[in-house]
Amino acid sequence: MRLTLNGKDREAPELRTIEELIRHLGIHRMIVVEHNGEIIAREEYSERAIQDGDALEIVHLVGGG
Repeated sequence: MRLTLNGKDREAPELRTIEELIRHLGIHRMIVVEHNGEIIAREEYSERAIQDGDALEIVHLVGGG
């Protein structure tokens, strides 16, 4: 599967959902995911299907002031 992840082309195994992608990447922090230009609610990660050619932006949240 070919994805554009944070502006870079990447190869990934066949993944079905955003949640599977997050697990595959080993991300354990608070994040926001944009999928093909749409910000996805965290509750939808396990249901939101991804396909070959999709574009995703994953942003890590950072606290501070």
